[in-house]
Amino acid sequence: MGIYQNLDEYAGLPVFRFNDETGPEDELPPAAGTAWYVGTTFDEDSFDDVFARFLERVDAAEVTALVIGYWGASYDQDPADPVALLAKAAASFPRLRALFLGDITGEEAEISWIEHSDISPLFTAFAGLERLDVRGAAGLVLEPVKSEKLTMLRFESGGLPGHVVRAVAASDLPNLAHLDLWFGVDDYGGDATVADLAPLLGGERLPALRHLGLENSAIQDEIAAAVAGAPVAARLESLSLAMGVLTDQGAEALLSGQPLTHLRELDLHHHFLSDALMERVKAALPGVKVNLDEQDPNGDDWRYVAVAE
Repeated sequence: MGIYQNLDEYAGLPVFRFNDETGPEDELPPAAGTAWYVGTTFDEDSFDDVFARFLERVDAAEVTALVIGYWGASYDQDPADPVALLAKAAASFPRLRALFLGDITGEEAEISWIEHSDISPLFTAFAGLERLDVRGAAGLVLEPVKSEKLTMLRFESGGLPGHVVRAVAASDLPNLAHLDLWFGVDDYGGDATVADLAPLLGGERLPALRHLGLENSAIQDEIAAAVAGAPVAARLESLSLAMGVLTDQGAEALLSGQPLTHLRELDLHHHFLSDALMERVKAALPGVKVNLDEQDPNGDDWRYVAVAE
């Protein structure tokens, strides 16, 4: 499964696309109340030029949500570095609270082809950032960071490097309430292990965490077993182990662990559970909204995560 549609809503706001086709006479919505997509098209105007035009035409001081789209590839002449551009322009965005880095569809670049750099400077440049979403993980670097404001952090990836997971686990994020990690597969750089998750699962690093998504993993059974005994699970309101290679073994471990009846939602969609285990999960969690969509019980020969390449 790939991602083939751009966002039409982000951070509760409608997305307006400002790209290489946006002309100087085109009518634009108010800067406030809009999530602004800024991106270019393959082999068209450079991202640097489009971003410069955006800053000329839009009152960045009123922008609260920004969506960065396609910015080119490493084989382009003078490829763009969106993090460097954003950090340089940070003073122009005093109200920025939500940033999506990489709203790039499969027709532009498959998720494993999206090339990043060190995103750590974003946390220094935008101290008021409350939400950060990152799609793609090739070349992605993250150092442990500190933020009092960040409440949501999401990584969408077909292969999330272990060093990024370890950096998240070592970060000081006392108000983070929502964390999503798409692990992907080793073929695309997804070499994180359950051991990398230990500081997160222990519960002390993220005291405000209420939603945890450990998703899209080839080791979903191991993750489920670790979550089953994890102190952090007791304070969660929602848990997602979706999109990965979850089998009866992982579901058994989850059911035999600590009670999860306090959850509002448990998302297990895209899984390899038998009908019998699906019924057991539903029976064990009568008051919980459980998503067991996208069952593939016949995947013994080839089990796969939802998003890889």
